[in-house]
Amino acid sequence: MHASLAPLRRGLVTGTALLLLPLGCASTQAGRGGEEALTTRKQPGLRAQPRWGLVIHGGAGVISRENLSPEREAQVRAALEASLRAGHAVLVGGGTSLDAVTAAIRVLEDSPYFNAGKGAVFNHDGINELDAAIMDGTTRAAGAVAGLRHVKNPIELARKVMEKSPHVMMVGEGAEAFAKTQGVELVDPKYFYTEERWQGLQRALEKERQQPSSLRPGHDPVTGDHKFGTVGAVALDASGHLAAGTSTGGMTNKRFGRVGDSPIIGAGTYADPGCAVSATGHGEFFIRYTVARDICARVEYQGKSLAEAADVVINDVLVKAGGEGGVIAMDAQGNVAMPFNSSGMYRGYIGDDGQPHVAIFAEPDTAVSK
Repeated sequence: MHASLAPLRRGLVTGTALLLLPLGCASTQAGRGGEEALTTRKQPGLRAQPRWGLVIHGGAGVISRENLSPEREAQVRAALEASLRAGHAVLVGGGTSLDAVTAAIRVLEDSPYFNAGKGAVFNHDGINELDAAIMDGTTRAAGAVAGLRHVKNPIELARKVMEKSPHVMMVGEGAEAFAKTQGVELVDPKYFYTEERWQGLQRALEKERQQPSSLRPGHDPVTGDHKFGTVGAVALDASGHLAAGTSTGGMTNKRFGRVGDSPIIGAGTYADPGCAVSATGHGEFFIRYTVARDICARVEYQGKSLAEAADVVINDVLVKAGGEGGVIAMDAQGNVAMPFNSSGMYRGYIGDDGQPHVAIFAEPDTAVSK
């Protein structure tokens, strides 16, 4: 790996801030817990130009090395890289941040390795229910969908809601009726079946029968892993426009039509002209604390850096409340933050150099792409 990329790599594996700007305009300084963060250094007569880029996540939680086989890890990393390359192809061609976010998330929705689209978990009744949202930072236009059972790529329907309807959110059968009018691809529910997710539900149901009060949402009693499987992307395009999107299958064994934070604008997904955020975590906490909007509000009203705002919300506000998870965030100058308070978060970024970088664990990760 080229020496000039080392600070970016450190930021990726630790979840701290990155700056997608010419490295001559940045310096490193000690951050929280001894971590390093790239921050802008003001220089007389030098105007930092935003550099477009894309950041993605594939979910956060207790992701243990011992329960992630080398083969599975390689497959997950390959899917993350494919998502980054799909978004990059849009941006390098002069496409919009909305197009890049949609393209990146669609790849993750089509993968069985993430809890969104094809890899969605099952609810208590053995049904896959999917949610998604997308937001245009320039106009604050937004679209969201929840409780889908037949839509192959929920992020595409969320975008249709934003662009082809006067509404922000549609749910259930109504959302799918709208999907039919827009030519969005619908599939038989069997498309979403994966043996891994089905067995995860069976283990959760058995544990629930044995010890009804002991099962945490999203927790697998056999592997011990505790994942909040959501996928998301934020992008800054060459015109300086931001966008954010998130898609999820919710939590294993969820009941009564539960909807988490992913499709809630301001909670799991948010973008304005200066900040874009996609979250992954225990949705109830992200809703109560309007996590995505809170981060951007701290940037807008308090003048905080993106890194500081995201860190405080994830590692202070949420931790004190008992919430677990993380976010990916980007501002209009190309700064990137990826903090999380769990042991891991599937994540990655790509800049205008076209080199994808991915990471999984919180500790230094020797397998990061170079």
